[in-house]
Amino acid sequence: MNEHNHLHSHSHGHGAPGSRNWTPVFAIGIALNLGFVVIEGIYGLLANSMALIADAGHNLGDVLGLVIAWIAMVLARRAPTQNYTYGLRRGTILAALVNAMLLLVAVGAITIEGIRRLSEPAEIASITVITVAAAGIVVNGITAWLLASGSKDDINLRGAFLHMLYDALVSLGVVATGAIMWLTGWTWLDSIVSLVIAAVILMGTWSLLRDSVGMSLDAVPPALKLDEVSTFLKQQPGVISIHDLHIWSMSTTEAVLTCHCLMPAGHPGDEFLAQLAHELQERFKINHVTIQIEIHEHIACVLEPDHVV
Repeated sequence: MNEHNHLHSHSHGHGAPGSRNWTPVFAIGIALNLGFVVIEGIYGLLANSMALIADAGHNLGDVLGLVIAWIAMVLARRAPTQNYTYGLRRGTILAALVNAMLLLVAVGAITIEGIRRLSEPAEIASITVITVAAAGIVVNGITAWLLASGSKDDINLRGAFLHMLYDALVSLGVVATGAIMWLTGWTWLDSIVSLVIAAVILMGTWSLLRDSVGMSLDAVPPALKLDEVSTFLKQQPGVISIHDLHIWSMSTTEAVLTCHCLMPAGHPGDEFLAQLAHELQERFKINHVTIQIEIHEHIACVLEPDHVV
């Protein structure tokens, strides 16, 4: 005799990013950065500065990244349908993956331009570069600060946050480089600093890319340890063994668990299952739980060994 129990925990008392309306934050961030892209591009043309023009193009890519992240979070709030029974929550994972890819493209563009300028140093209007890049620090810093609170728990928000943080870093590097070039005339320094910044961005992007790819492939969410969850389930009263334990990401903020529990003494009742779902939410932040209770041991034994946890 099998009993299949499907449990949800919808508690968002821990400040999960999914419980907050991020629309005003994204709207402000997109407006600030789009305005800065226009200004940076205009001044880049007036100053004949390829550095500013290239950075404007890079910032435009980041505006697109913000738009993608915003759309994904809106889709995540869509109700389930007959065809999409989980809703469109996984759109947040795809958005995080796209953001990681955009960051890698930006790294490639910066690296190629930096290497080219090493062999062909260009004259740069240092004062204009310093002034515009300093404005970039303010704009990107404000946007990153607005996104910071949600970046710890949601890799979609983390992707948007990293875009803005690294843009502020790029602008800081440009300011410092512009000041040194203004004092020394070392135009080749622009290329060296751009390559260093590209390396820093690449190192920071790796974890975002790794986590978003893993979530896309239904890996165990990065914040969870399968062995710890397995041990917790085996320690529950009446549970002799478990098998077919699977944990994956429904979205960048929601984890899903399914498991078969062998309980020869009989079905423990709804109160036990409700408490188990609550503890999984509290301990591991798993908020979508499906537990199948099995009474007879032979049911688990017929499964393949690699299915047993």
